[in-house]
Amino acid sequence: MKYTKFGNTGLTVSRLCLGCMSFGDAAAEGHDWTLDEDASRPLIREALEAGINFFDIANSYSGGTSEEITGRLLKQMARRDEIVIATKAFFPWRRAPNTGGLSAKALMHAVDDSLRRLGTDYIDLYQIHRLDLETPMEEILEALDGIVRSGKVRYIGASSMYAWQFMKMLHISETKGLKRFISMQNYLNLLYREEEREMLPLCADQGVAVMPWSPMARGKLTRPWDIETNRSETDLVGKALYGNADASDHAVVDAVAALAEKRGLPMAQIALAWVLHKREVTSPIIGATKPKHIEDAVAALDVELSKEEIKSLEAPYVPHPVTGMFSMPKTDPKVSVLDTD
Repeated sequence: MKYTKFGNTGLTVSRLCLGCMSFGDAAAEGHDWTLDEDASRPLIREALEAGINFFDIANSYSGGTSEEITGRLLKQMARRDEIVIATKAFFPWRRAPNTGGLSAKALMHAVDDSLRRLGTDYIDLYQIHRLDLETPMEEILEALDGIVRSGKVRYIGASSMYAWQFMKMLHISETKGLKRFISMQNYLNLLYREEEREMLPLCADQGVAVMPWSPMARGKLTRPWDIETNRSETDLVGKALYGNADASDHAVVDAVAALAEKRGLPMAQIALAWVLHKREVTSPIIGATKPKHIEDAVAALDVELSKEEIKSLEAPYVPHPVTGMFSMPKTDPKVSVLDTD
């Protein structure tokens, strides 16, 4: 395993972060392809044995059961001081006022719930899952600052939003002397590269760690275009992100397949190697429901891509509408509890 510093901090993380959305009670509101605790155990063990020390969850995954399962398994198999646990808050956990979003009330309640479910005294990285458009940025940042100073959280991070919004929040933190976001969890892969325009340069300039979600496009970049899996057939978020894919997306997948065949490597390794080659990227978040998923991700760390190979992968891409933010008012009754990453 390779390790790196997390942005402009002294925190050391593995170059791969294991996303724990795959672990949870399939009967809970969320995703019906998740793995129960017994099925999750060997995957977390394999990740730890491979040297992965970075684990990302969210309070909304599978009704909170992802945090419960991940927390219990990590407590059984890892030393707390050696691992980095990241979780997130924003999406509603119940259909009622104040049970979601990023108000001070909601954040204070959400962090205590996450600590209880994870079975830990502190969270290493606490992230806002999306930007709450109904709560002033100052309130959000002051609440997060208070949570860090209380000892419940070590660092704070953000997830998908517009670059101007992120810069505005960084500026508020600086001018008010508040704890600053040290990371950005954004949407980036060969099928969606709009983050290259503003967010990635901003993070590089500000010393912010980048931990992309969906680096392999929820599996679309790991197999030929027309092959379906149980997850792809039932994954509502995947259908929302890629259901209207055009010919250029098909061509990108074909380019990954062609290079994979030429190199004698799985498509997953090629797709992830492209993300890892971007200088701004700190630790992409990989998902796993099978041991091979972790094996391919670890192997991708050693895949070197030439300039010509990178050019061949990027050539078919055409600009896409900006997506992945899903910043919406928390009181909208049409908003689903299903989250995107």
